[in-house]
Amino acid sequence: MDSLFATLENTAPLAEQLRPRQFADVVGQPDVMGEQGAIGRMAAAGHFVSMILWGPPGCGKTTIARLVSEASGYEMATVSAVTSGVADLKKIFDEAKQRKQDGKQTLLFVDEIHRFNRAQQDAFLPHVEDGTILLVGATTENPSFELNGALLSRCRVVVLDRLSEDDLMTLMQRAEEHQGKTLPIEDDARATLAAMADGDGRYLLNLCEELMSAEIKTPLSAPALTQFVQKRAALYDKHQDSHYNLISALHKSLRGSDADAALYWFARMLVGGEDPRYIGRRLVRFASEDVGMADPQALVQAQSAVETYERLGSPEGELALAQAVVYLGTAPKSNALYTAYKAAMRDAKETGSLMPPKHILNAPTKLMKEIGYGDGYAYDHNTEDGFSGQNYFPEDMERRSYYHPVERGFEREIQKRLEYFAKLRERKA
Repeated sequence: MDSLFATLENTAPLAEQLRPRQFADVVGQPDVMGEQGAIGRMAAAGHFVSMILWGPPGCGKTTIARLVSEASGYEMATVSAVTSGVADLKKIFDEAKQRKQDGKQTLLFVDEIHRFNRAQQDAFLPHVEDGTILLVGATTENPSFELNGALLSRCRVVVLDRLSEDDLMTLMQRAEEHQGKTLPIEDDARATLAAMADGDGRYLLNLCEELMSAEIKTPLSAPALTQFVQKRAALYDKHQDSHYNLISALHKSLRGSDADAALYWFARMLVGGEDPRYIGRRLVRFASEDVGMADPQALVQAQSAVETYERLGSPEGELALAQAVVYLGTAPKSNALYTAYKAAMRDAKETGSLMPPKHILNAPTKLMKEIGYGDGYAYDHNTEDGFSGQNYFPEDMERRSYYHPVERGFEREIQKRLEYFAKLRERKA
C-alpha cells in the first residue's frame, strides 16, 4: 500500500518524514501546483525548465525541487549558497558534464541562491544554456534585486505563498496520523499553534514534534501552549528592587496626573544617585505611552528636556527634566496610541509573512510589473477628496481598527478626522 509520504528513518525530523512523495500531496500553493499553475503545467507536459522558487521559509521550496527531480528523472545535486563556493560549483558542473556524456541529466538545487554574488551567479549561465544542468534555485528574497538579469532571463520565476491557516491545520492532521497520536493541546489552541508558525510549515511540524515528544498529561490551553513554546523572560536583579520601585512610583504618579507626587519621586531618584539619562528615557517613553496623541507636544517636551540635559549636564540640566515631569503630569492622558500599537504588534506577529496588496507595491522591474505589482493603484492626491479609500491591508487579512481616540485633549479633533475618513471610505467602497 502506497504511503502518502516518503519512507524515511524514524530518527529523521518529523518535517523530513512527512515530506510529500508526489506533487498532489504538496500542501498549499494551488496557484502554482494546480493544472494551470507553472509547476502543474510542467509536470503534466513532462518537461521542466530551470526555475527560481521565490517564497518565505517553510512554504515548500525544497520539497518542490525534490519532486521535480523525481518527476524528470534527473539526478539531484544540492548546494547551499551559504556554505558553498565556486570550487564546489565547478566540481558539480564537471560531474554533470560526465553524467550528460553517459546519457543522464542533472538537476542542481541551490538553496539561498541569492547569497551568491554576481560573479558566482554568472558561473551558472553557460551550464544552464547548454543543458548541462537544470537549475532550481530557492530564495526568500526578491529575485529582481538579488539575482543577475542574465540568470533571471534563463529561468522561470515561480512565486510561492506562505501557508494559510487551513494549510497548517492540514499539516497538523498529517502529523497526528503519521505519529498515531493526537497533539496534546485543546481544540482552541490549534489556531494559536498555527499562528505561532506564521505560515512556515517546517516550523509548525517542528513544534508538533516537540509537543508530541513531551510528557504532557493534560491538553494545553492556548495560554499554556504559548508558555510552553516560548522561553521565559529573564528576571530582574532582585538587588535593585528600590530602583524599579521608584521608577514605578514616578510613572504611576504621572499617569495619575499628580505632578507634585511625580516631582517628589523624581527628586528621590536623583538623591539616590539615579542616572538622570535613565529618567529622561522613561519620560520620553511615558510621553508616548500615557499621553500619546492627547497632547502630541508631550513627546516634544520630553525629548527637548533630554537634549537640554545632555547639553548642560548636572545639576543645571536636571531642571529641564523637572519641567518635563510637570508638563507630563498635567497633560491630558490617553493610552489609545499604546493600545493600538500593542494590537498591531499582536497581528504583525501572527501574520508577519502576509504580503502587502499588490496595488500598493512599487514595480521598478519588468518581472514585478508582470506579476501585478502596482496594478490598480489610485494616487490619493488625484482624487476629488484627496482620499482614494483603497485597501492597504494584506489581501488575506480583514481590515482592523486599532486606534480609538479618547474624548480628551487633541484626540477629540483626531476622532473627527477618523470619522470623516470612515465616511469617505464607506462611500467609495
